[in-house]
Amino acid sequence: MKKRDFECITLGLTAEREMIYQRINARVDAMLEHGLLNEAKHLHQYKELPALKTVGYKEIFDYLEGKYAFDFAVAEIKKNTRRFAKRQITWNKKYMTAHWFDAQHFATQEIIELIEKSL
Repeated sequence: MKKRDFECITLGLTAEREMIYQRINARVDAMLEHGLLNEAKHLHQYKELPALKTVGYKEIFDYLEGKYAFDFAVAEIKKNTRRFAKRQITWNKKYMTAHWFDAQHFATQEIIELIEKSL
């Protein structure tokens, strides 16, 4: 393996589960307000592409096909996004050398100092 002429600094954010869920719900609502439904309508013909088999599109496509009511599709997007976030949290726990910061209380200056110290 070729030696890299740089070192990686891994930074991560942690948050209470309730905060994560609130942000997920708000993000899904914002995506819908900014046109997710119309975007999905235009992409529906390509729904078999791997990039469109993701959380959000999948549920909206099911709504467009009459499998779900709209409110149920939105609830499913939120639920499936929470499940995805839980898997990401589990996956990220393996990064023992990461520098973790609390998303609600971290100070930008603290992160800058960590990076500067690592240079």
